Amino acid sequence: MIAGSISKITGPVVVAAGMTGAKMYDVVRVGSQGLMGEVIRLEGDRATIQVYEDTSGLMVGDHVESTDAPLTVELGPGLLSSIYDGVQRPLPVIAEQSGDFIERGTVASALDRTKLWPFVAVATAAWLHLGCPTDWPTGARWR
Repeated sequence: MIAGSISKITGPVVVAAGMTGAKMYDVVRVGSQGLMGEVIRLEGDRATIQVYEDTSGLMVGDHVESTDAPLTVELGPGLLSSIYDGVQRPLPVIAEQSGDFIERGTVASALDRTKLWPFVAVATAAWLHLGCPTDWPTGARWR
């Protein structure tokens, strides 16, 4: 785990010291509320971070932790049936959690993990041409 501390704050941009090993575009969690940010510059052990939430209340010395992964989006059934913010947090789920305004540090899964989606395997002409098996189970559910 790569962890450092804030050494400078300028609006939505934070500089963190002690981030040796961090990589460009790593997603980081900043401060006690775990605000989401992304590494946009590396210089020695310092990482410059673009924070995607309001940085009010952050202080020099606050904790910064890298997730050691870039910003990604999740794909799957249900993606087109929801509305998301810029970092793929589902707005209807967040509204249930915190009302009409997104609280800082809010985390929500992009896709509903409890809902079952119907799955029907369909053989394509290319699949059949290759002589691949077509005895798939029907009525399977995908999660």
